[in-house]
Amino acid sequence: MLTWKDVNERARNGNPEPDRRVEKSPEEWEELLSREEFYVTRLKGTERAFSSEMCNLFEPGKYACVCCDTLLFDAGEKFESGSGWPSFTQPIAGNVIAYHEDRSFGMSRIETICNTCDAHLGHVFPDGPGPGGLRYCMNAVALKKLEQ
Repeated sequence: MLTWKDVNERARNGNPEPDRRVEKSPEEWEELLSREEFYVTRLKGTERAFSSEMCNLFEPGKYACVCCDTLLFDAGEKFESGSGWPSFTQPIAGNVIAYHEDRSFGMSRIETICNTCDAHLGHVFPDGPGPGGLRYCMNAVALKKLEQ
């Protein structure tokens, strides 16, 4: 189970190796993704809060990266954070998400990206429920829900 200390250590000192890598040119990604998916995942954008039905989905299943299909989260780790974005307590495996310090917009945050294809997913915060205390605040457009 990852903790805030683990996340910070990875953001500062490096992330684990992914099981595989997917690399494409910006033009290839733009051809494969919708305009909003490209903006969020490849240009580090953010969707509008409360703009996705995914915030209210709590059925069993898994969530994968919209760009490369890497499994990222299990629905059993999803919770209602009230933030307006889908929130999870833990990733499905310790090496599927990479962490980077993000000091944009005058804030200090930890950005989460898909460790397989470098897609921007969102940010992680230390205000989630126990026992790990993490809140992975994800852009819904960066994820796709797979049925159980």
